[in-house]
Amino acid sequence: MKRIYLLLTFLMVLAIAGQAQNERKFVRQGNKYFLEAMKDTAHLDTVQFNKAEIEYRKAIEKKPGESKWDFNLADALYKQKKFGESAEKFKEIADKTYDKGEKARALHNLGNSMLMTNKIDESIAAYKEALRNNPKDMETKYNLLYAMNMKKKQQQKKNQDKNKDKNKDQNKDKDKKDQNKKDQKDQNKDQNKDQEKKNQDQQNKNQNQNQNQQNQQNQPQQSKISKQNAEQMLQALENNEKKIQDKVKKVQAMKAQSKRVDKDW
Repeated sequence: MKRIYLLLTFLMVLAIAGQAQNERKFVRQGNKYFLEAMKDTAHLDTVQFNKAEIEYRKAIEKKPGESKWDFNLADALYKQKKFGESAEKFKEIADKTYDKGEKARALHNLGNSMLMTNKIDESIAAYKEALRNNPKDMETKYNLLYAMNMKKKQQQKKNQDKNKDKNKDQNKDKDKKDQNKKDQKDQNKDQNKDQEKKNQDQQNKNQNQNQNQQNQQNQPQQSKISKQNAEQMLQALENNEKKIQDKVKKVQAMKAQSKRVDKDW
């Protein structure tokens, strides 16, 4: 898929005999660097491709508007992975040429450059336009199918990520609800504990009150007497005291009489 059309046609360049010797010298040197870089397919020799780019630019500066040299420059940029610059150059070539074959090749490589920068929709559009100019180009058809398959996978991944985010949000909501339930449960548990404590405190208070009442009932009650009973008790005490005094006086009188008898004797 990554293969691009390289228009390094030396015969076309050499056919310009007697014209612009300096330009041909730069192109020839650029081709030399380009082919040198292409020898080792396992290694990307960006240094040689860069040298080729410099030589092609020199040629174009001497003779602007030569599409074949512009094509070679765009190829050198692509090989250095300067996909943005190569895309601009290939588009410029496709826009200004009237040759359908050349336009198809430029659009094909434009599609490649776009695909390498992950601009899949742009690459598909470029491949389709290339096929309009050259419907029989099998490599462009292959690249188009490859790009469309990439877009399909990209869309599938996008949908999966969307569903993943949706599920993630749903899980967050579920976790939030579960946490709210747990918090409510803990709150109810705390409220129940508080209520149980209040009930226990009230029960203890009631028990203490009942115990105090029982203790008071078990204690001997002071007898309550009326005013009349009190007066009677006082009168009885006074009478008893009077009797005692009378007895004392009587005893004293008897003693006094006894003493007088003894004196007479």
